[in-house]
Amino acid sequence: MPEDIGASERMLGQWQQSIEQKAERYQEMAARVQGMTISEASRDGSVKLTIGSNGILTNLEIAESARDKRMAEVSAEVMRTLQRAQARIPELLQQAMAETIGTQDETANVLFNEAKRNFPSPPHEEPAPPPVGREMRFGIEDDDTPAPPASRPGPPSTPPSAPPPTRRPARRPDEDDDFGGQSFLS
Repeated sequence: MPEDIGASERMLGQWQQSIEQKAERYQEMAARVQGMTISEASRDGSVKLTIGSNGILTNLEIAESARDKRMAEVSAEVMRTLQRAQARIPELLQQAMAETIGTQDETANVLFNEAKRNFPSPPHEEPAPPPVGREMRFGIEDDDTPAPPASRPGPPSTPPSAPPPTRRPARRPDEDDDFGGQSFLS
């Protein structure tokens, strides 16, 4: 039996050493991932941002060139750039896993799949459609100022006419007013 005890102790020691090595690799991976940042810029360079490995925005720069854009365009550009940056997280996580714990590890695969689900690839970017509806202008317009283009094809539409004002029926001479024959000033 002494041989069985010695073999059991060696097996237990190897198992403990394996667990400690695995824990060290996980700690190394966690440190790498936690220190990761991802920087991304919009296609025109008007938006630059940085996110942490958790996908949270840590820095945002909007260039002066963006002031000529509508705020809706700028905010849409920020969101597109943020989505592109976040979509890179699973790839960087997988790289950190491959360098530390390996990609065959079951826990690594769960973490990678979770990151892919939380940070999917952004939708295909298409040019923004022109604004829908009519443009409203305020102020004095010159006669030579061209009219804004129609928002819909087809015959020009006429604005709806306002309903005629309602008239109060004429008062009959025998009808009493609301003041009971008294002046409303008294």
